[in-house]
Amino acid sequence: MIPYGRQEILQSDIDAVVQALRSDLITTGSLVDEFERRISEYVQCPTFTVNSGTAALHAAYYGLGLIPGDEVITPPNTFVATQATAIMLGAKIVFADIDPETGLIDVDCVEKLITNRTKAIVLVDYAGQPCDVGLFRKLIGKRKIKIVQDAAHSLGSLIHGKPIGSQADVTTFSFFATKNITTGEGGAVSTNDPDIFRKAKEFARQGIVRDPNRFQNPAPGPWYQEVHNFGLNYRLTDFQSALGISQLNKISEFKEKRKSIHQLYNQILGQRTDIKLISKNEESDPMWHLYPIFVENRDIVLTNLRNQGVMAQTNYIPAYFHPAFYQLGYMKGICPRSEDFYNREISLPIYVGLTQSEVEEICNKLFLALKNTN
Repeated sequence: MIPYGRQEILQSDIDAVVQALRSDLITTGSLVDEFERRISEYVQCPTFTVNSGTAALHAAYYGLGLIPGDEVITPPNTFVATQATAIMLGAKIVFADIDPETGLIDVDCVEKLITNRTKAIVLVDYAGQPCDVGLFRKLIGKRKIKIVQDAAHSLGSLIHGKPIGSQADVTTFSFFATKNITTGEGGAVSTNDPDIFRKAKEFARQGIVRDPNRFQNPAPGPWYQEVHNFGLNYRLTDFQSALGISQLNKISEFKEKRKSIHQLYNQILGQRTDIKLISKNEESDPMWHLYPIFVENRDIVLTNLRNQGVMAQTNYIPAYFHPAFYQLGYMKGICPRSEDFYNREISLPIYVGLTQSEVEEICNKLFLALKNTN
């Protein structure tokens, strides 16, 4: 069986985690601070960590000050956490369709959906290819609308030569097992806005205020702390941070390996008339997270692949297909291009440990699966 994704854990990663587990503090220690410092340097933007990509989104939206009645524009082809965390704060989700060539949110669709209640536009980086924040900056103009970049797929990607994490008003990352680097579960929030940063980080640290200059009551001693607004415990541990630091040391190697796998797939599949590939923005340098293809009779092809031991996947079920959205009044048909994208998309395995012979095997089994649909 060839899995859809697999983490790349080397002995150096294991050694780093073991050392952290043998230290005095396995959480709320110095390794969390070090990991945050290292990520901040890498993405060229102040960053704090959390315990999942979902937590990162929740904290980011809180930092923006989302309240009931605010509208948040997002594409539907993403994991449902992109919308669910905004809904939990009372926001209304407005779905914008995608560019079917790239899978990225379409700027013209977004323009038609902006109202005086629009609080944020969420740009979801698909397959590792980043959205062009600059296009949406021009669209927004002087309006007080924030840009959120859901970069769960794109840590390590560049656009216009700049790292993802440094361009949107707030960017969120995921360090789930199959992501570009992993801490098992984990995530991060990046923003250059100090007010958003403070609010989001305090929310992710149970709302605790430790700055004596902000205390509302007299402090009886150095142990004192206050909660001014309720938050949640979204902390990352030190041993997870140790793994994250070790993984971050190898991110350039991981990127090159993913790029070589992506290029090999392109070489083998690029001339097929029965397979469509995703288009690449020439201004971007992606850290390829997915390898999506588009075929007719997707369900049959995907089932045939899996029956042959290739555990391909589909990314993503449009968010409003989930029954939770039916209860809110959403119906199928809102974003027809996103729905067609989903109906034809298969994500082939791509991960650092995938070998050339395995890629060739996957492609041969894909050809057989396509043949068996005729």
